[in-house]
Amino acid sequence: MLKISMASDHAGYQLKVLLKDYLVERDIEVIDFGSYDTESADYPDTGFLAAQDVAEGKSDIGILVCATGHGMNMVANKVKGIRACLCLNKESAKFSRQHNDANVLVLSSKQTMSTEIFQIVDVFLNESFSNEERHLRRLNKIKDYENKK
Repeated sequence: MLKISMASDHAGYQLKVLLKDYLVERDIEVIDFGSYDTESADYPDTGFLAAQDVAEGKSDIGILVCATGHGMNMVANKVKGIRACLCLNKESAKFSRQHNDANVLVLSSKQTMSTEIFQIVDVFLNESFSNEERHLRRLNKIKDYENKK
């Protein structure tokens, strides 16, 4: 069974709840790191926990939501082993998985068309890494830079 860690700030809360229900209906296990309402919440507090869960192998992937997606993307990519990608459309979701082996999907509650949101998630969940040499080489460079910290 696929296991997904999810998090949002207050601005992404409603979209997170919508996506969580969508995933649970498909028998996907969701671990929710908050926020749990629309009261002001700081994205680093929830986003870091969800990304850390993925990095530690407790979840298969993560889905993070905030107003623009940029804040969650920044905090997730501070966690060693995370390759978070802000995806505003299906094509970016597809290539983030195929080329970058992304393990965290970041969404914008303000910039993503609501008609595409489920399709973006489905593409991200169903695409896999291409394993092409050029992409492996680039991912290995990222790992090398991570290890130099």
